[in-house]
Amino acid sequence: MEALTIVGSGNMAYAILQGVVGKYDVEVVARDSAKLTALKEEFGSKISTKVLEEEFDIEGKVVLLCVKPYALDAVAKQFHGKAKALLSVLAGTTLSQLKTAIASEYTVRTMPNLAAKYGKSMTTLCGDENFKEEAVAICSCFGTALWLGSEKEIDIATAIAGSGPAYLALVAEALADGGVHQGLKREDATVLVEGLFSGMADLLQDNHPALLKDAVMSPGGTTAAGYAALEENGVRNGCIKAVKAAYERAVALGKK
Repeated sequence: MEALTIVGSGNMAYAILQGVVGKYDVEVVARDSAKLTALKEEFGSKISTKVLEEEFDIEGKVVLLCVKPYALDAVAKQFHGKAKALLSVLAGTTLSQLKTAIASEYTVRTMPNLAAKYGKSMTTLCGDENFKEEAVAICSCFGTALWLGSEKEIDIATAIAGSGPAYLALVAEALADGGVHQGLKREDATVLVEGLFSGMADLLQDNHPALLKDAVMSPGGTTAAGYAALEENGVRNGCIKAVKAAYERAVALGKK
């Protein structure tokens, strides 16, 4: 079984850990000893844990870096040696910045999302082509992995698949609120929205969004009335602007 070192103990590290446990010999390294203890209690002998201290040896390791972008320099200073490969989930942090901070034979940017916890992440990657196959295999452990051709593309993808769960959570909450506003019990509205989202992935795999919309929207019907209200209130334009704003923020982070 190949070895994988996950650096970090936050939500994303935990989500990824759920997918790779049992498929890789996983070592989790972090500064928070309490979180490491909790992870060890949960996963037992399936993982090993180590508190991140100065001179942590990454020589020849495949390192999956799951820390906040602002922590890159502080964490990098504690590394010693040259990794075989560095896979980073740091939004907006460029390949150049990563290579400057951490010595590694191969460097790859990745952008998973929290659905990794359920093996459903839509993860995008770009970086050193010579590690493409291995990087895609790792990220496929916790969902679908898509290799992109440039850093601009992964910054755009970050604005969709990386930040997307927050956008869809807003839509889900708003639809449930709409149901409650019209008289549904909150718990019933929530169940309805959960069921709606559960089936959407399969529908989108087999249908273009425009065709799916047309199939549901009959002339003069309820869907047509609701859809007109969405257009009137700028939902489409809001989504387009959300992706633009998130992309621009990712680019700005990379320039800091």
